[in-house]
Amino acid sequence: MGPFPKRFVCGGDPPPNPTPEGEGLKEGSIMNTDITSAFRPAIVMTILFAILLGLVYPLAMTGIGQAIFPHQANGSLVHVGNRVIGSEVVGQAFVSDRYFQTRPSAAGKGYDGLASSGSNLGPTSLALVDRVKADVAKRRAEGVIGPIPADLVTASGSGLDPDLSPEAALAQAARIARVRGLGVEKVRALVVAHTEDSVLGDPHVNVLALNRALDAASKR
Repeated sequence: MGPFPKRFVCGGDPPPNPTPEGEGLKEGSIMNTDITSAFRPAIVMTILFAILLGLVYPLAMTGIGQAIFPHQANGSLVHVGNRVIGSEVVGQAFVSDRYFQTRPSAAGKGYDGLASSGSNLGPTSLALVDRVKADVAKRRAEGVIGPIPADLVTASGSGLDPDLSPEAALAQAARIARVRGLGVEKVRALVVAHTEDSVLGDPHVNVLALNRALDAASKR
């Protein structure tokens, strides 16, 4: 019986499997792949989606908006002649006693579209409690009796709410009637006429539209 092959010799290591002479790494292996070729799909997809989502889609949506909903797409602006006096969807502060006043706003100095936000004050905040107390005292001084609607003394989450609840508008009717010399019922009738139902929310009154109607009624 002849000697055992070396790979069976106790304690011996099997010899390495030599690479056949002249045969190197297979062509096309990752070691020989050009880096640009490896990243080409990612680069192409990035550029493609940048064009589609950063240019084509915004232009398409802008074009559709301008064609079908130009008023809404341009900010729902309200014009008197050639002058813009406000927007149907962004509130503004009415401070005169002659007008229905909007709810408090924590956006910048009030209804600042560039600083839309809530106050971030929680129910235990003394600053919030003090501010609400001051607003309640102001409404009482104006002659509001009974429960005060919450939106007369609290800010909205965006700080840009253009609407009031009908109750908040009606609570101001007595003051406006007194200042303008109108009958209270006439002012209340304006609120009722401008109350709009909401599909998903509560009825509301657009303050800008209501104040424009109030000015028109005062001129009659």
